[in-house]
Amino acid sequence: MRQRLSRWIAFGFGSGLSPWAPGTVGTLWAWLAFIVLDRWLGPGAWAMLIAAGVLVGVWACGRTARDLGVADHGSIVWDEIVAFWLILLFVPASLAAQFAAFVVFRFFDIVKPPPIRYFDARLKSGFGVMFDDLLAAFYTLLLMALWQR
Repeated sequence: MRQRLSRWIAFGFGSGLSPWAPGTVGTLWAWLAFIVLDRWLGPGAWAMLIAAGVLVGVWACGRTARDLGVADHGSIVWDEIVAFWLILLFVPASLAAQFAAFVVFRFFDIVKPPPIRYFDARLKSGFGVMFDDLLAAFYTLLLMALWQR
């Protein structure tokens, strides 16, 4: 991991190296980072950080995948981190709403309902790694909005 900046980022600063459920651990890391950073970042700054995170993620996840020889290695969790930040930007700040969003996001990320599964199977690049989690984030936000209505 220490050999390349791309791996530090793609592995979620070490959270993706968890031997148990690295995607879940990466998402929990994202939640903790959001809580800490949200004290200083407003919605506009979060939007810029998330946009930059997507662009950096395409590079970092793509390069790490090439280095490892696996299109979307389980230790690559930057995609979960950025996608969950996007979700947290829009869900209410209550612990209950954030926990519900966490559970729903992990469900969509693991099960990969259509069209997430379609894109996950066909896009084998840094963009593909990021895109399927952004779709899971969209599904999560859609379900949370319908639930709150």
